Amino acid sequence: MSPSMTTAIEANFEAELQAEIRYQKGVKHLSDSGITSVPKKYIFPPSDRPELTRDDSPNSNPNLKLPVIDFSHLQGPNRSHALKTLAEACQVYGFFQLTNHGIPREVILNMIEGSKRFFDLPFEERSKYMSADMYAPVRYGTSFNQKKDRAFCWRDFLKLNCQPLSAVLPFWPSSPVEFRESAVEYSKHAKSLYLALTEAILESLGLVETVGKNNYENDSLKEFENGSQLIVINCYPSCPEPDLTLGMPPHSDYGFLTLLLQDEVKGLQIHHAGRWVTVDPVPGSFVINVGDHLEIFSNGRYKSVLHRVLVNPRKSRVSVASLHGLQTVRPSPELIDGDNPRRYKDTTFASFLDYISSCEPKSKNFLESRKLT
Repeated sequence: MSPSMTTAIEANFEAELQAEIRYQKGVKHLSDSGITSVPKKYIFPPSDRPELTRDDSPNSNPNLKLPVIDFSHLQGPNRSHALKTLAEACQVYGFFQLTNHGIPREVILNMIEGSKRFFDLPFEERSKYMSADMYAPVRYGTSFNQKKDRAFCWRDFLKLNCQPLSAVLPFWPSSPVEFRESAVEYSKHAKSLYLALTEAILESLGLVETVGKNNYENDSLKEFENGSQLIVINCYPSCPEPDLTLGMPPHSDYGFLTLLLQDEVKGLQIHHAGRWVTVDPVPGSFVINVGDHLEIFSNGRYKSVLHRVLVNPRKSRVSVASLHGLQTVRPSPELIDGDNPRRYKDTTFASFLDYISSCEPKSKNFLESRKLT
């Protein structure tokens, strides 16, 4: 091999190495650099790309108005009617909007604004929390699974493990100022709301009698109270070519319920009635979705649903997801009988991590791997 050819190969290798290092720093870093096209690493195969209309915007896609559950109705004399609406939403859509949830507006605004300020920090500050350890109390990263993804997603994230809060809190970011305090306050409110929703879901499945408001002493709820909580803050910077990539690929959520807080920028899509539809943000509300745990626990009565995230050519988007799950989940014995045989294996968080560590997560593949029939 000639010296000039050797030099060219070495130069090409070095360029590829530097590009890979750059991509591992995330899309916020790329966006801040002023790029005008999507790097090859982020371009999805044609079959996986979003079908956007000419203005290349999620705003132009078919929109879906999710069922709306008024949380105050679950706490009052209209509870039985609200439970029927809740059951239908979980069976037909796997998603619903939750209004009048009781979390103070100030707590929500502080969480959203604090999250935006975190991603506005210099990369050197954000990178302190980078880790490949999925059990880490705090983890900053990019894409969906940056060790396995063939095409990177247009997304950076900060994951905050919330269990037990006293043990993990010292590891959470202390910058920007008041971020940690805002995140703690938000996580506590989200956990309380999750438990109240879980109580309603169990009742909608016929598994518990009505219990008093905020009374979690019922044995049926103890395993949920002691379950996991993970706060995932997602940053989707504006993208010069949103038709070539995705903020997140089609997937279902692993846990029992996800409580999603969005800003005003559209992007979330769910797969409903055979097509992708955009969910309209409702100011002050949460988007709640059924996770794989709830599908397993309900023995398939309630379904986790595929969803994905589009990116916007002009606006950045931030969302905060509070994911709640069980240490071990299995179909509820009360929902198994001769007409409804057991459909899923017992599942643990460790089995989930083993799965996503060994392959590229796609669609609902993990849940499919847990099915018995």
